[in-house]
Amino acid sequence: MAASFASRCSRVGRSLFSGLSNTSPGLFTTSHEMTCSNFFSQQRTFIQMRTVLKVVDNSGAKKVMCIQALKGKKGARLGDTIIASVKEAHPNGKVKKGKVVYGVVVRAAMPRGRCDGSEVKFDDNAVVLVDKQGQPIGTRVFGPVPHELRRKKHVKILTLAGHIA
Repeated sequence: MAASFASRCSRVGRSLFSGLSNTSPGLFTTSHEMTCSNFFSQQRTFIQMRTVLKVVDNSGAKKVMCIQALKGKKGARLGDTIIASVKEAHPNGKVKKGKVVYGVVVRAAMPRGRCDGSEVKFDDNAVVLVDKQGQPIGTRVFGPVPHELRRKKHVKILTLAGHIA
């Protein structure tokens, strides 16, 4: 999807306005070219070190910061486990501010391709806190959770979730 969008943007820029853009740059830009530049300026990346993630369970934490992704050199994606530090927490929660915890990425802003050719991506980066064995700390999971977690052996998170995307 993004590749076809990129090639379409570059085609429009080259074919229609190639002669005019040299004489007066910026005067003959179309809304389609502006959309292309906005699309590429907000490139999504992996969940990497120092990324702040939203916690979507009732463990007591509100926000965590990624310390390390346990798989991959670039960072974590959907279903990967990370080590994180709690930055904000509810006063009476199970998890306190400053504690180092494990978490499973359940929503990521970076697109992930599926077998049928579609892509899944979310508006935010979210995590569910788990213990060392992979069991969730909280008893509820808020918001949509992708079904790719089933392949990563996080079935317990799927059963706690209200909506599976």
